[in-house]
Amino acid sequence: MYSIMIPDSRLASKAAQLVSEISPEFLYNHCMRTYAFGDSLGKKYGLKYDQELFFLGAVLHDVGLTEHVCRKHSFEHEGADHAERFLSSHGLAHEKIDVVREAIILHTTEIAAEKQPEIALVHFGAGMDILGLRAEDITEEIVKSVLELYPRLGFKKAIIELIKYDAELKNNHQQQSNLSAALLQAGFERWVLHSPFAE
Repeated sequence: MYSIMIPDSRLASKAAQLVSEISPEFLYNHCMRTYAFGDSLGKKYGLKYDQELFFLGAVLHDVGLTEHVCRKHSFEHEGADHAERFLSSHGLAHEKIDVVREAIILHTTEIAAEKQPEIALVHFGAGMDILGLRAEDITEEIVKSVLELYPRLGFKKAIIELIKYDAELKNNHQQQSNLSAALLQAGFERWVLHSPFAE
């Protein structure tokens, strides 16, 4: 069975605990799958990266969609701000925090693919889990193992509803920059429903 190598550090554990506590289970599992799929792709592509830094970006990348954080600004920026406060409180170096911030802010964009591996792999992992992108580069054994460890729990329906909720919430605050609304306008619901996963 494929083994997911989660960094054995106090900060990685604290970050995973935070996300587990403030996220619905389906969203926490998505963040962990983002890490697992991204890590698999990183190894497949022969990339060299800071495992802990990549993990922090992956596990924290959607905190801006949680009720604990969600306010009135676009979720990727709120998530980056929350992650920065959390990581700063645990003494992470500013230059490393900047990498996590950029990974969170850019995780839905193709720009991320051209960035350093810790940023690109958050984008790759999330893209695989939501849309099935680069699925040809991950073995069926790995996919099966990841889904057994972190089940999808009706992820397609749940993430669509969450993005719709976030878009409406930000619209009510007349927020000009609203990533959730932009994703929906671009076809997010259709993309998710047509991904290769059953749920």
